[in-house]
This record gives sequence, structure tokens and C-alpha cells, in this order.
Amino acid sequence: MEYHNILSGIFVSRPNRFIALVEINGIQEKCHVKNTGRCRELLLPGASVYLERSERPGRKTAYDLIGVDKGGNYINMDSQAPNQAAAEWLRQQGWESIRPEYAYGASRLDFYMEQGERRRLLEVKGVTLEEQGIARFPDAPTLRGVKHLEELIRARAEGYEAAVLFVIQMKGVWCLQPNDSTHPEFGDALRRAAKAGVEILAYDCIARPECLRLDVPVQVCL
Repeated sequence: MEYHNILSGIFVSRPNRFIALVEINGIQEKCHVKNTGRCRELLLPGASVYLERSERPGRKTAYDLIGVDKGGNYINMDSQAPNQAAAEWLRQQGWESIRPEYAYGASRLDFYMEQGERRRLLEVKGVTLEEQGIARFPDAPTLRGVKHLEELIRARAEGYEAAVLFVIQMKGVWCLQPNDSTHPEFGDALRRAAKAGVEILAYDCIARPECLRLDVPVQVCL
């Protein structure tokens, strides 16, 4: 996926999870944060951030905060980008009848797809938390994430192929681990899903201010 009208700024503060104050060319601007997660290790005062100018007239905020520089490594922070990048990747893999926001059980899973006789359900999780080369998910408790895993376990038992795809929105990581210190219930559910036959996938990304694309598989350490 690609971005347009990109510019850089300096992060000042985050009054709430939707808004960041960013200095752009010496002027402080209110910007929409396209990630409602905590991102405390990323949005530090003085950090270089990247913004996309909105093309929607009449918006209260003229810019979307989409990425940040962390120690020289660019990290995409757009929570909508992993699904868009995953959809492009799925088409490249030859999947057909790709349906986003697919209703299954009591949830909406990110994708349903077909390939010949194969039927597959896929849930996508964007990952922005990195610690010493290890990508971790989640960065905050996610009851919704646990529910999605339980639905995938059920789908697998009903004959679907089922998978979780962790889209690591950066380069420079060597493995992905569930963040048991933040939400052990998610880690437990992920391990149950793997034992039930749900495929656990992780890919890093070519992440630049102008684009995000899935690149190479990353080891999953459960």
C-alpha cells in the first residue's frame, strides 16, 4: 500500500489516543493518530514522525500521523495499513473471492478467501512493539483479540483453514513472541490455537514513509 503527500515533523505530546501535537516547520499542529494503542515506546517527545496530509476538506485535523523513527528504524504506526498490505499480499498468493470483514460466529474476522476447494479464514494483527529485536503482540490487553482466536479454533474444527497473520510494521526483528507480560490470556489463546491447527504466520515489512509492503517470514516463538 502507498501513501501520498508525506511530510515530517517532531512529536511534542499526545493529549489523547486520537490526537498528537506535532511541530511542522516550526508550527505546532494537531494531527490525527492512526493508532489508538499505547505506543509509549514510540511517541516520545522529540521523536521524528511522518505525516500524510489529508485530502478530505473540512476535517478538524489536516494530517494523519502514520510513522515514527525509533533509533534510526522507521516504524509504520497506521493501524489500518496491515489489513491493506495483507490484502495485496493475499492477491499475490493467488487467493480468490477475498472478502474483508467476514462475519463468522459472533465476530467479524478480517478475511475469508477461497482457492479451488480450499476455504480459509484469516485474522490480521499489526505489530509495532519491538524490544531488542523481538516483535511482541499485543502492546495492551485485547479481549477482542482473544475472542478472534477462539473463533478461529472453532472454524478449524468445522473444516475451514484458519490462520493468524502478524504484520510486523518494520524491519529489524528476528522473531515474534506473544506479549505474556502484558496480556497472558492472549498468549495462552494463541498457543491453544496453534495446537488446534490454526496457522500462526508473521511477516516483517518493507516500511517507508511512502509505503508498507509485506516482505519476508519471521520466526514465531510461542
